[in-house]
Amino acid sequence: MQKIIIFGASGHGSVVLDCIQNEAKYKVIGFVDSFKKKGTKLNGYEVLGSELDLPYLLDKYSVIGGLVAIGDNWLRRSIVERIQKIAPDFRFITAIHPYSTIGLDVEIGDGTVIMPGVIINANTVIGNHCILNTNASLDHDGFMYNFTSLAPRVCIGGNLILGECSAICLGANIIENITVGKHTVVGAGSLVVGNIGNNVLAYGAPAKKIRNRVPGEPYLSGTRNTATVIPLMVGKR
Repeated sequence: MQKIIIFGASGHGSVVLDCIQNEAKYKVIGFVDSFKKKGTKLNGYEVLGSELDLPYLLDKYSVIGGLVAIGDNWLRRSIVERIQKIAPDFRFITAIHPYSTIGLDVEIGDGTVIMPGVIINANTVIGNHCILNTNASLDHDGFMYNFTSLAPRVCIGGNLILGECSAICLGANIIENITVGKHTVVGAGSLVVGNIGNNVLAYGAPAKKIRNRVPGEPYLSGTRNTATVIPLMVGKR
């Protein structure tokens, strides 16, 4: 069984680990995390170091690739780009929980995670490094660009277009034939009945633009600000 690592020793990392273990295609050897002490354990797996240790870890453990288990879309993209610079041949795997349902002619990109209970209907295209979280439903002919996410229990009608780095938060509902722009966040429990543009925070029933947002602005509870995270990572040696 091929060996992989998970980036991000967090609650989301635990869920990704569970997904990989249930799929039983890869053997996880541990976590990589820039903010957790080396040797710290999560679900019985050690933090092996930071992303700067990646070349050493690939060689020592014969690792073929792995997944970035970071819920924030912008931060996940930043980490992926950093990994690609440190280890250009690193392979991002796709994890699909066996208790998900995948329809006909569905395309799923590298680094994407499909959690338990997810339903993806026919002719849908999902980009790289996306998250479809527990019990989310995406109807036919949807298109999710890279680094997008559906939170638990999101329900989406057919022909969705979801722009890069955009997030649909917990329990939101979106009717058919909707386009959501890039770097946009739809708040928890919202009902979307019309298109939403780029760089917007929108919520409500029906969902309305509340304000503009800046790419990289945190939107998940407990998410570190990217402006703080990236300099810390760059400066860490």
